[in-house]
Amino acid sequence: MRNFQLLVAACGLVLSASGLQGQAAQDLVHKEAPEFARKALSGQRIDLKDYRGRVVLLNFWATWCVPCQAELPKFEAWQKQYGTERLQVIGVSMDDGEAPVRRTVRRLHLDFPVVMGNARLGNAYGRVLGLPVTFLIDRDGRVVAKIKGEIDMDSFESQVKELLER
Repeated sequence: MRNFQLLVAACGLVLSASGLQGQAAQDLVHKEAPEFARKALSGQRIDLKDYRGRVVLLNFWATWCVPCQAELPKFEAWQKQYGTERLQVIGVSMDDGEAPVRRTVRRLHLDFPVVMGNARLGNAYGRVLGLPVTFLIDRDGRVVAKIKGEIDMDSFESQVKELLER
């Protein structure tokens, strides 16, 4: 796991220095969100296309990521607060195994779907190498925002509310 973390950090530095990572991820903004279907930790099948008509907050995270741990409770609160307005939070853990993810989900009392990600899914979303990475997807399935790193929660919540009002 430690070697994977070092590899992710090194790749992120190389891509950030070359400008490739930001460009690849920004290329998704205003485009269709890449489709995926995965089994959630709960056993439920999560298929992104089933959430058309909802605003989707898609968050790539990991148990070893400190900023991720800070954001997850807020996303849970938003799911509770805005779920009736058709917001759906989906977490994508980029951890190597389910056990630490299950512990984190229980510890943080996360009630939104969490699926396990992999390199293929990360690449589909613009080479997700550094974490957290969060995508905001509109009701039509288009990516309207991508935030790499810790989110300014107030301004991001404003974006969420704006999409929910449309």
